[in-house]
Amino acid sequence: MWPLYGHDWAVEHLRKGMRHDRIRHAYLIVGTPEIGKMTLARAFAMALNCQQDDLDARPCGECRSCKRILSGSHMDVIYSESDERSGQLKIDAVRTVSNQLAMKPYEGRYRVAILDDFHMARGQAQDALLKTLEEPPAYAVLILLAATPEPILSTITSRSQTLYLRPVASDTIRELLMQQYGVDDADATLLARFSGGRIGWAINAAQNPDALEKREAALNLLDDILQGNRAHRFDLANSLGRDKPALAILLELWQTYWRDVLLQAEGAQVRLANIDREVSIQQMTYTIDVEAALTALRATQTLLDQLQWNINVRLALEVMFLDYPGLTHQ
Repeated sequence: MWPLYGHDWAVEHLRKGMRHDRIRHAYLIVGTPEIGKMTLARAFAMALNCQQDDLDARPCGECRSCKRILSGSHMDVIYSESDERSGQLKIDAVRTVSNQLAMKPYEGRYRVAILDDFHMARGQAQDALLKTLEEPPAYAVLILLAATPEPILSTITSRSQTLYLRPVASDTIRELLMQQYGVDDADATLLARFSGGRIGWAINAAQNPDALEKREAALNLLDDILQGNRAHRFDLANSLGRDKPALAILLELWQTYWRDVLLQAEGAQVRLANIDREVSIQQMTYTIDVEAALTALRATQTLLDQLQWNINVRLALEVMFLDYPGLTHQ
């Protein structure tokens, strides 16, 4: 009954805690963007506050509480607000959530606070949560969502139960798109492969054609970067560095491309994620070796990790572009 697909083990883990009345006061759900972290958190909030008497039937999705949580209007489910410009979770936003979490439930069993992109919260913002974690009210459940646990203070991770969401199998995503969203076999297969295991991205792309257009534009931009000289790359670094949230999405996609190039260069017998770019990926392996592909992949991952810190993004982009192939002859 949980409105979530591809993460059955995580659902069963949380349901088991509910059955044995072992609900933790804090959970840390970790996974790549659009893999299902928010969906899992919201489903857990529904299960905790569902009005169905049978515990194993929660969440029912039909009671007043479930419907209000799905619509985002439940008084006892609180969401954080990140800064629109930087994507960071500011200290004032964390304090607001902590104060609201301390209040007794209005209509449910639990007050649930969901803090998205918590890996983007600075030290002071994270510190603002410590009092809540050290002395949590019996009715409070805090759910932190993060792409990686590395920037999160150990005093927070040690007090939280961590769930790592793994990429969902492409066959599972394909079946879901066909059965639940009416996508035909060919398109469902493509979206499942493009998603790289990010089930949220696949569902969004199936419902929103703009997602595929943005993906196409992002890969075309990467082609442009690889063909450009040092000056062209640095010009792009200046413009791309102005929007960290948008850059993170680009880097996630470029990461799948470089992973495909690396696998192709190694001769691995696996299906490519970016199957529509198979020709260009094969051509790339004719001009670079495994080491160069690995260097580009690591450079992309490094910058993606660094975005969680207060860095000079333009300079970090320039460093990454210098590690991308194509400059030796220019």
